Amino acid sequence: MAAKWLENAVFYEIYPQSFYDSNGDGIGDIPGIIQKLDYVKSLGCNAIWLNPCFDSPFKDAGYDVRDYKLVAPRYGTNRDLVSLFKKAHSMGMKVLLDLVPGHTSEEHPWFRASGSDQINAYTSRYIWTDHPYARGDGMPFIGGEMPRPATYIVNFFKCQPALNYGYREIREPWQQSMDAVGPMETRDAIKDVMRYWL
Repeated sequence: MAAKWLENAVFYEIYPQSFYDSNGDGIGDIPGIIQKLDYVKSLGCNAIWLNPCFDSPFKDAGYDVRDYKLVAPRYGTNRDLVSLFKKAHSMGMKVLLDLVPGHTSEEHPWFRASGSDQINAYTSRYIWTDHPYARGDGMPFIGGEMPRPATYIVNFFKCQPALNYGYREIREPWQQSMDAVGPMETRDAIKDVMRYWL
């Protein structure tokens, strides 16, 4: 069931990088968003959709997340984001974070560990084939870049390895069911990120 406030929600989408630069470095930031909350509210908006603001190498505008629990330094700090939440809430506004749960950056520690040639807790966190020459069952794939002797599936660009949530229909030996350990641990990890920010 949807939250009651959504019935009357009017969203203002903010891409942090280009919204408002509070410190003159040429990049928008979270303190700049805080400074402009009165303006956003004056437009009749009562909710903000904040495009990805997490730590990232920014190969795809922040949609390649390197750390879900850290604000990108170019935008400020975690404390700045909490200040945004508090100020917006005091004005009767909601803030929704764009989580990006389908993939991470290739620089994310989860992916680095998953690409090891040794089995570990992150081995099944991403979608990997079973050998270095396997194709991706119609999905884009990359091979030869990690010690693991396999190819990995990407969602959009090379820098965005796909997280493993399992498959409803198994067609290849490397595909896991949705209730397999790897996909379940991926879901738990993303839920942990949501709990952190909530």
